[in-house]
Amino acid sequence: MADMTVTIAADVTLPPPLSGAHGANRAPSGVPRQIAADTDVAAISVWLAEYMDSPHTFRSYRKEAERLLAWATQVRGKAISSLAREDVLAYEAFLANPPADWCDDALARRGDHRRLFAGPLSDRSRRQALGILAGLFNYLVRAGYLAGSPFALQPRRRRGRKASPQVERFLDRPLWTDALAQLDRWPCLTSREHQRYERSRWVLRLLYETALRVSEAAQAQEADLQLVRGRWWLRVIGKGGVEGRVPLSDTLMREFARYRSFLELSPTPEVGSRRPLILGIAGREDALTPTAVYLIVKDTFARIADDWEAEDPARAARLRRVSTHWLRHTAASHQADDGNPIHHIQQNLRHSSIATTSIYLHAEDDARHATTTERQQRSEA
Repeated sequence: MADMTVTIAADVTLPPPLSGAHGANRAPSGVPRQIAADTDVAAISVWLAEYMDSPHTFRSYRKEAERLLAWATQVRGKAISSLAREDVLAYEAFLANPPADWCDDALARRGDHRRLFAGPLSDRSRRQALGILAGLFNYLVRAGYLAGSPFALQPRRRRGRKASPQVERFLDRPLWTDALAQLDRWPCLTSREHQRYERSRWVLRLLYETALRVSEAAQAQEADLQLVRGRWWLRVIGKGGVEGRVPLSDTLMREFARYRSFLELSPTPEVGSRRPLILGIAGREDALTPTAVYLIVKDTFARIADDWEAEDPARAARLRRVSTHWLRHTAASHQADDGNPIHHIQQNLRHSSIATTSIYLHAEDDARHATTTERQQRSEA
């Protein structure tokens, strides 16, 4: 439970006016209380504890709570439970342009004085942050801790007609194939180089073949590999604790055997083993965090981009943008291009709506582009 608390500031370090014990927006004494917390940090910790079974969500929510807590106490000089609507508007502006000293690369990534921002948040990231905080305040109102939520006053913005969604964060097949080929050219002269190569090779293929979210890949264990009717499946616990199964190809199982044999482990899954599918650099069996898996992918594509920079800077620049979620998009796009039924792709990605899956169907756009441009070219000839 020690890791499941707000760590930017211990409650005892906040002076009484900032602790929230007497916040201006605290619920009146007669309101029934659903939580025993009597300070802002304690109340936020209860809210975060609701998400302990979803590590990715927990980390995202904790980050936003820590940011707001730091800003409220250090910039506005207010407790979280004293924030008003004007403060929320000021915080939204702050997210769009945080001061340089809040984004200083020299600050540590952990500890009480760590860097909380890499730079200004995009429109989408600001909406996400404010949405998470609105959920926090609504929870505290329902819990009888706060009298009301300053986020509830957010006016409904009139939205224009939605454009058809498009997926752009994926690698087309030639770029994906060339990137894998470049990875296979990595030097393996030392033990460390060989270890790094084998792990990067396995991680990229695992994420691509399974279309896992990064948190799912980090949590996947040998015991999740299931042989049913002669076919391999991966049991996955996804968003909201929803369980699904992802089919595994013979090719991926050969990659699994290769990776394991390199680490001098059994090339076949051991029944009931809780050993992670992605191991430490030298085969250490401690589970990697989703952040660690994310950084493996970023580092791998950055190194490939370095190899291509001189001859093909455009492709190199695209590779530098690739993240773990790009591989999920790439997998879905390639499955669609290969003619997989859309409901099979939906099940593989574990989307609740088939409309979400349909954004990966690029073939119709490709055909429309080809017929349009070919006709124009013929008329100009």
